[in-house]
Amino acid sequence: MRRRTFLRNLGVGAAGVGLASVAAAHPTPTDDATGDPAPGTPTGDGLLGVLDLPAAHEAVVSPDGHTAYVALGDGFAVVDIESPSDPRRLATQTALLADSADGPMQRVQDLAVSGSRLLVVGPAHPSEGAHGLVVFDVRDRRNPRQVAAFEFDSTVHNCDFDGRFAYLTANGRAANPLVVVDTEREREVGTWSLFDVDARWRDVSPGLRSLHDVTVQDGRAYLAHWDAGTWILDVTDPAAPTLVSKVRGRDPGALAAVDDPGRENRVPPGNDHYVTVDEDATLLGVGSETFGLEDGAGGPSGIELFDVSDPTAPQSLATIDPPPSDDSTRDGVLTTAHNFELVGGRCYASWYLGGLTVHDVSAPSNPREVFAWRDSGRASFWTAQRGADTVVATSTNALGGVDVQPGLYTFSDPPRDGAPGTDATTGTAESQAGDDPAVSGAGGAGFGVGAALSAVALWAWRHRR
Repeated sequence: MRRRTFLRNLGVGAAGVGLASVAAAHPTPTDDATGDPAPGTPTGDGLLGVLDLPAAHEAVVSPDGHTAYVALGDGFAVVDIESPSDPRRLATQTALLADSADGPMQRVQDLAVSGSRLLVVGPAHPSEGAHGLVVFDVRDRRNPRQVAAFEFDSTVHNCDFDGRFAYLTANGRAANPLVVVDTEREREVGTWSLFDVDARWRDVSPGLRSLHDVTVQDGRAYLAHWDAGTWILDVTDPAAPTLVSKVRGRDPGALAAVDDPGRENRVPPGNDHYVTVDEDATLLGVGSETFGLEDGAGGPSGIELFDVSDPTAPQSLATIDPPPSDDSTRDGVLTTAHNFELVGGRCYASWYLGGLTVHDVSAPSNPREVFAWRDSGRASFWTAQRGADTVVATSTNALGGVDVQPGLYTFSDPPRDGAPGTDATTGTAESQAGDDPAVSGAGGAGFGVGAALSAVALWAWRHRR
């Protein structure tokens, strides 16, 4: 699970106090900035340190906020971030599932931490090598100890973990299902797919309904299903997931009629790529990963925020727009949303070559940017996470052909001024709530838009939280 009990109660971080920022001489981005900064010209203050980690992908932070675990393609690294200006690698674990007849696991891009247990999965994409998961006891940070392993019949791009049950995106199977594995018994115990909701999904190209991400918290699973949208499940019984609601997404009939799925799954609308919730699961964020095409179509997408205090009736609140780009193609300056975290009334977000941002979302219908840093000539950020007294982000060369410095970057967590969000990052965002007859009874249809909340209604929503 991505929620961290320690950080729920963490006050204003002390990051940056008494520390010299290595980027302090660079200008702060202005609100009216347009286009790309000059390559190699960082914008924004607050960079504390950089640890070179070739093949870095996802990073997750320990419950106490002092350790980052980073997926490295052939394994993972354990990094001490207690002194954020001097991040230090403590251990590296490779050759996962090396005893398998298929050899070690390759293309390890995702992991998840729960307490003292770390889940590592792969491969993220079709690849040679073993497929499956490994669980480590990481109480001794310098010596992670394997405690469970399970070989699997699918690629696993993303995962989540509650300390016992692993929740996996199994896109190597025809149904693109969520698969639940009991790591204590080392066996698969449950599945759920769109095919369980409506048989029409069988007629949709797998590339338009791939299960890209899953977040699990307090008996709920949140699934990002690309153009098929975002869905909420009840996983109180991990062996029998059931539908709660559809947050947004397109109708299977419309997607089945798409003439060019390969083009459709790269451009807006759609491409629900990453989903997460805040500490009490009343605010949900959905990030879309879209691209510009050579013919000028498409472009980058942002992060849509939803009120899910009633998970059967999600309400769209606002959208955080992506940073600007003069060329949003995959070979250009890609600034679309990637992974992010909602914690402490803030959204910590990565945007590939668009850098890192922090938004105050304490008034979620009116998100307010409080921090931004980018260096499009050096850093392409995969994720952003809050530590005990810092913000961590991984820079990746996963796209290939981009001259970036892969590794773990640490930043000062911007101070809190106590002011509510008053400067809108964007206008309201129309929800893509589905109108599937099969899900309308579960909150699928007619969600409406919540961004027109009055001050009284907004206060009431925050009070319920």
